[in-house]
Amino acid sequence: GINAEYMGTVKRIIEVHILVMATRGKHETELLRQNINDQLNRLLTQLEDLEELKDEFDEGEYEETKQETLEQLREFQAFLDRSIGGDFTLVDEFGVAQLAIQAAVSEAFKTPEVIRMFAQKQPDQLRQKLAQLQRDLKIKQIGRDQFNRQAIEILVALKKMGSQLSLEEKTFLESMSSSAQLESAVDNVGESTALNMASTVGAQVRRVSS
Repeated sequence: GINAEYMGTVKRIIEVHILVMATRGKHETELLRQNINDQLNRLLTQLEDLEELKDEFDEGEYEETKQETLEQLREFQAFLDRSIGGDFTLVDEFGVAQLAIQAAVSEAFKTPEVIRMFAQKQPDQLRQKLAQLQRDLKIKQIGRDQFNRQAIEILVALKKMGSQLSLEEKTFLESMSSSAQLESAVDNVGESTALNMASTVGAQVRRVSS
C-alpha cells in the first residue's frame, strides 16, 4: 500500500513538473514572439521613415544611415534564424518575414512600404498598393520605370506568400527580365534558415509517424 502510494505521489510530482515546464516553455515562446515582432516593426518603420525623409539628408548622410539600418536588419536576420530554428510554429509564423528581410538586406526590393507589407503578410494591402500604382501610372503621376519596379516587387511578394496571381500578372512578371533576379535574391534566405526549416519539418514528420 505504501509503495503504491509513494509511486502515486512521484507520478503526481512528475505530472506537475511537466505542466510547469510546458507552461514556462509557452511563456518563453510568447516573449520571444513579442520580441521578434517588436524588433521587426521597429526596423521596418526605421527603413520607411528613412525613405520618406530622404530629401532632408544630404546624399552621404542618407546612404550611411541606410547602410546602418540594413546592417541592423542583417543582425536581426541572424537572430531570427537562431531563435526560430526547431520551432515549427515560429518557422510557420515568421517564414515569410525571413523572405522579406532577405529582400531588404540584399537590396533586391527598394520599396520599404512593400517590404513592410511583405514581412507582415498583408496580401490585401499589397493589392491595394498595386491598384494605386496603376492609377498613378494612368494619370502620369509616376513613370513606367517606377511602376515596373514596384509592381514586380509586389507580385514577387504575393507569389512568395502563396497568393494566386492572375494570368495577366504572371505574364507581366515573365516579361520583366529583373523579376527572376528578384525571386532568386528573395529565395536565398541563407543555408542555416533552410536547414532549420528542413530539420523542423523532419522532426514533425517523425513525431506524426511515431
